[in-house]
Amino acid sequence: MPLDLPFQTAKQLAAAVRKKKIGCLELLDLYLKRVETYNPRLNAVIATDIDAARKRARAADTALKANKKLGPLHGVPMTIKESFDVEGYATTWGDPAFKDKIAEQNSLVADRMIDAGVILFGKTNVPLNLADWQSYNDVYGSTNNPWDLARTPGGSSGGSGAALAAGLTGIEAGSDIGASIRNPAHYCGVFGHKPTYGVVSYKGHTRGNVSVGDITVVGPLARGAGDLEIAMDIMAGPDEIDGRGWKLALPRSKKERLRDFKVAVLLSDPNAEVDHTVQDEIQRLVDFLAKKKVKVSDKARPTIDTAELNDVYVRLLRAATSTRLSEAAYQEAQHDAATLPADDMSYFAQMQRGNSLSHRTWLQLNEKRHRMRLAWDAFFQDYDIMLCPVSVTAAFPHDQEGLRHKRTIVVNNNKVPVVDQIFWAGYAGVTFMPATAAPIGLSPDGLPIGVQIIGPQYGDYSTIAFARLLEQEYRSFEPPPGYH
Repeated sequence: MPLDLPFQTAKQLAAAVRKKKIGCLELLDLYLKRVETYNPRLNAVIATDIDAARKRARAADTALKANKKLGPLHGVPMTIKESFDVEGYATTWGDPAFKDKIAEQNSLVADRMIDAGVILFGKTNVPLNLADWQSYNDVYGSTNNPWDLARTPGGSSGGSGAALAAGLTGIEAGSDIGASIRNPAHYCGVFGHKPTYGVVSYKGHTRGNVSVGDITVVGPLARGAGDLEIAMDIMAGPDEIDGRGWKLALPRSKKERLRDFKVAVLLSDPNAEVDHTVQDEIQRLVDFLAKKKVKVSDKARPTIDTAELNDVYVRLLRAATSTRLSEAAYQEAQHDAATLPADDMSYFAQMQRGNSLSHRTWLQLNEKRHRMRLAWDAFFQDYDIMLCPVSVTAAFPHDQEGLRHKRTIVVNNNKVPVVDQIFWAGYAGVTFMPATAAPIGLSPDGLPIGVQIIGPQYGDYSTIAFARLLEQEYRSFEPPPGYH
């Protein structure tokens, strides 16, 4: 049975507009009404410019009537993660110090999506400095998961995931350095794609800076895998300066059936034990693939020490975000790194080492990273994709008390540090590879569970293609109850 209009994919919404089954203004007003009705319980959409959006929608209707050439997402209402610059909106990253910082021009991703025809009407919530798997801050408050309001929608693109799942928007754009696209997709039951590092311009997603940090990327979230491909077609490519010297040519997937793929699967890892509710859903998927005569191996692995990978990732991650630290916090990190035992591999120890990393040590870690990158590339000569968890559990209850690295979640009936699951973000991210998150089932508590589909560097369309086949043959987006 086709989904109700608000829950259809952006591709389906654009087709309805092109076929004149619904007008652009009418479609926008449908989503605005849903935001008015459902957003108070979610707090996913935290800023809107309705007058400007309606003006754009009327212009889009006029263009349709005039038979003008339309973009692939003509008339599709869109919200965007708060951290992207959009002219006339504040860009705070959840920090009250920036609540009056109004963007004077659009980020490149926003411009490209608008040029493709979207009707951008609002922004969605984030955690402070985009640094949590929850989405709350002192500027906009807390965002709830539409599947269970007592739980997190994920982060840092948590408002994006919640708005999509609840049918408050047509498509979204997020960012990801620590699973910030993949994690909300998993927690909210939608699709998300973390692109290969560098293929989508970061311009306008730096809160006043002009350089791009290590590891971090921007990319799409959607209710369908096909939307991810459309959005990557739109977003990807160099900015105007880099475009003087290079053009992007991501290879298209030529595989048309699931059994065309050679698949490896990893259900858990000693660095971040995965709850059996998540492992069981991935195993069910693997069993389905086997019945479809897909070549699946639960033994194939890149020749990488995953403990070393996790150490390299956490230190490079914290180094990449260390510019946000105050001088006092930086000095404290230096002191901790110098005094903690060398064999202390806790997240806190790795974090402080990363926060105070010397450039010499960064270069040494980068060498290790690139050796792992080559090991992954060798692995992908034999296998097309790696399936693994996005994180260690389904969405966990809100917990905003104390320091993040001291909070815990329950995994297989044991309390473990919530930060342990950062491993699954870095498994693909630290070595620049693309990863698509796709919904595959529900936990016994009725919460969404997704799978992470990792591919070779620049194999973005391959991981998305696999997600699209899963969507067609295994499980597609399903709305949370109570939002029809």
